[in-house]
Amino acid sequence: QVQLVESGGGLVQAGGSLRLSCVASGRTFSTLGLGWFRQAPGKEREFVAAISWSAGNKYYADPVNGRFTISRDNAKNTVYLQMNSLKPDDTAVYYCAASSKRSYYPGAVDYGMDSWGKGTLVTVSS
Repeated sequence: QVQLVESGGGLVQAGGSLRLSCVASGRTFSTLGLGWFRQAPGKEREFVAAISWSAGNKYYADPVNGRFTISRDNAKNTVYLQMNSLKPDDTAVYYCAASSKRSYYPGAVDYGMDSWGKGTLVTVSS
């Protein structure tokens, strides 16, 4: 099992930026596929972005493509989500997730993620 701890959430005005971080422990970080998901009030959790173990492959949900960037630093056991041009619709709890299978799998439940953080709240005001 992988332990994941998110940080970087907060309140930002529309059009602003935030960078979320997630530190992982408990397993060799460089072998993990990683992702970000979010859950808005009253809605189901949804996929945001994912990155493979080597960072050679990245994948984004359509609503965030071009505005959000996922990256990883294997030396720091950390995955990031840079969020630019934020909109009120981006308001949600953001969850970091990890896959022990080295990558993400769009056809699988939760993209194949099998470990989850507790989330960090992002609020975008209009």
